[in-house]
Amino acid sequence: MSSSQTTLHNPDPVADGEAGLRLDKWLALRLPSLSRSRIAALIKEGAVTSAERTIDDPSLRVKPGQCFALGVPPERPAEPEAQAMALVVVYEDEDLIVIDKPAGLVVHPAAGNRDQTLVNALLAQCEGSLSGIGGVTRPGIVHRLDKDTSGLLVAAKTDRAHRALAKQFEDRTIDRAYHAVVWGVPLPPVGEIAGNIGRSPVNRKKMAVVKSGGKVALTRYRVLAVYGGSVASLVECRLATGRTHQIRVHMASIGHPLIGDPLYGRARRTGADTLRPLTDFPRQALHAVRLGFLHPGRNEPLGFDSPIPSDIRHILKLLEEL
Repeated sequence: MSSSQTTLHNPDPVADGEAGLRLDKWLALRLPSLSRSRIAALIKEGAVTSAERTIDDPSLRVKPGQCFALGVPPERPAEPEAQAMALVVVYEDEDLIVIDKPAGLVVHPAAGNRDQTLVNALLAQCEGSLSGIGGVTRPGIVHRLDKDTSGLLVAAKTDRAHRALAKQFEDRTIDRAYHAVVWGVPLPPVGEIAGNIGRSPVNRKKMAVVKSGGKVALTRYRVLAVYGGSVASLVECRLATGRTHQIRVHMASIGHPLIGDPLYGRARRTGADTLRPLTDFPRQALHAVRLGFLHPGRNEPLGFDSPIPSDIRHILKLLEEL
């Protein structure tokens, strides 16, 4: 079969013991060469059929005896252009690269940000070795940070590494810690925030803790320092799940939004000149300080730490003087 042709996979019918599995998970078990995220994307693109009917729902529950066919199109070259940019490379080998991302850098191309993204920079940095399994516009990307969140991020350079790292994120075995500067002081000082996160019913540009639907989300936090009595605090957050805007949404849901958060923060105007740099801080004060995982090739633990960037250090210094 020519490499330009679609590869058709016809797994054996669903077994009795597999009843009730999600379609994307079932196909991932039957086709270990493809990651579950890749399979889910193909399903949404209409690449799966059953009884001559197209199936486009990755969450479909399979039934005993059902047959499914999956057509995998030939790999396409990544569309983003390689653009040389200064990157802080914390670690790199033949399988992966760990970057300390600055605030203001978009991770992958999207509407409004077609170039000058981390993907563009990685394509240049890795010189063609970046994995394409993450999608045409997101080659190598296993997870992401918001544009204005700084800190550690890992990208895969091979399909094997992408699958292994994606599995660790799916299994929630990745060690991720963030430092956030929030308004007020969360009580208790050590705790958990659990609440499904989904699209806000009143503002579709925002995520929210929702009463029904959404995806399960859990954030563990502890207060590291308190400033100005109870004006603000430095909080460490660890993610048990990885939902869109999770820390920002969860902290705001308990009344302690991140300083500078333009979407979930409340305007806290005050006449005190000493607090003006806080109310005018131009981004959410959130930094990914810790990233740990098992190396996808050597199966040995890797751990990385990133210092708090200068802009957040500046507001912490101001808070210390209150």
